[in-house]
Amino acid sequence: MRTPITAEQAAAPRRGTSAFPTHPVRQSLCRRLSDGSSASLMARALLLSLCLMALTGPLQAQDLRYFRIGTGAPETSYFPIGGVIASAVSNPPGARDCNQGGSCGVPGLIALAQTTNGSIDNLTQIAAGNLDSGLCQADIAAAAATGLPPFDGGRAIPGLRAIANLYQEGVHVVVHADVSIDSVADLKGRRVAIGEKGSDAMVTSLLVLGAYGLTEKRIKPAYLDLADATKKFAAREIDAIITVGSYPIPALVDLASETPIKLVALNDDQASALREANPYLTVDLIPAGAYDGVGSTVTLGIGALWVVDEKLDAELVYELTRALWHKSTRRLLDQAGPVGQKIKLDAALLRLPIPLHPGAARYYAELGKATTGTSN
Repeated sequence: MRTPITAEQAAAPRRGTSAFPTHPVRQSLCRRLSDGSSASLMARALLLSLCLMALTGPLQAQDLRYFRIGTGAPETSYFPIGGVIASAVSNPPGARDCNQGGSCGVPGLIALAQTTNGSIDNLTQIAAGNLDSGLCQADIAAAAATGLPPFDGGRAIPGLRAIANLYQEGVHVVVHADVSIDSVADLKGRRVAIGEKGSDAMVTSLLVLGAYGLTEKRIKPAYLDLADATKKFAAREIDAIITVGSYPIPALVDLASETPIKLVALNDDQASALREANPYLTVDLIPAGAYDGVGSTVTLGIGALWVVDEKLDAELVYELTRALWHKSTRRLLDQAGPVGQKIKLDAALLRLPIPLHPGAARYYAELGKATTGTSN
């Protein structure tokens, strides 16, 4: 059974050197952290860091657990959402009680949102024991569980388990507005940015291209991150960009404000066949106005999941799931903007590509909820 790192492990290199050695100060910091009514998310993150420093003193170490959540790069939606979740599930010793307006997280837990390279990196680090949990795309989780690239060659992670489907991300196939590209099939022989080699974006791009009979050899692939891809697109050095994200993706908002674009719809027979072959895929709608000059576009939806290893303590996962969906977390999610507002309990079990962790399953069973459209 896997358990989070303890305060003893985290504090060992600096035990006895806490910058906040007195118990009243520790309590004050943690109470301020647990009261989200007047603190911004950034302020709460700062207080969390201070509280973390304070609680490594010997008086509290035995009561404290740390829990690491892998997120993504700062420019991605995973980074802020991971921070919100970490805040919601944290409830350090000395924090004000939930029924008194304080933290409603897991007693004795401080969750730490860590910057990573995204889904593939998060799953790899969970398997290695370097992270306790992480955010990831549903298609990446499916590949990891079944040993598909980039998790082939003995790198499969069959013990991956879900806590929740947090929200849907949409596949964006971006082309120049004045070019006759109306289907992914029209990308044959074109210069297409499909993400950096080994990246989450590349895995999804190849999945989508494959549904239309295209491979890396049948296009002119450009292995670029989104920032570089938009620059080359604006300079007309590439013909298309395939990426995944919750609309509106900031980099594409900036691109559309300067360069006329259109989005290729994924609502044809090939897209339908792809959804049938991969039940974790959904239909998503990018609304008109999400990007300048672009109308509403039907596309493929891919869940953003919160995942853990099957060996993680079931009681802890139950408490994490309860804290995620506690009514106090709703305020934090709504304050986080459009992406946070998309995170709803009703979609938590939508088309999961991997089994639920038993601790999470117990929580949902108590609510009378069952998985919907799951491929389990």
